[in-house]
Amino acid sequence: MPKPKRALKPIPIFKSEAAEREFWETADSADYVDWSAARAVRFPQLRPSTTAISVRLPDTLLAELKILANERDVPYQSLLKVYLADRIATERRQHRRRLEA
Repeated sequence: MPKPKRALKPIPIFKSEAAEREFWETADSADYVDWSAARAVRFPQLRPSTTAISVRLPDTLLAELKILANERDVPYQSLLKVYLADRIATERRQHRRRLEA
């Protein structure tokens, strides 16, 4: 015999996005949303947020980066992001291994 569905609580009306954020930080969404009716959605055009930063590099290092990027036919900023992401992933793996040892 299937379980009877419990009544969902009404979602409050919020005065601001900050108030809504504060509410959902502590509320259990299962009390307000019927997740059994949910379906998976993809956002293929969604890009992660980015923040512009300023990094001072020696001229020779920047020149080498630009040469490598040109050889790969990619913008040097994109290549720099790939290098940073790879290095961060490596550092995290090494850190986890040290913790497990």
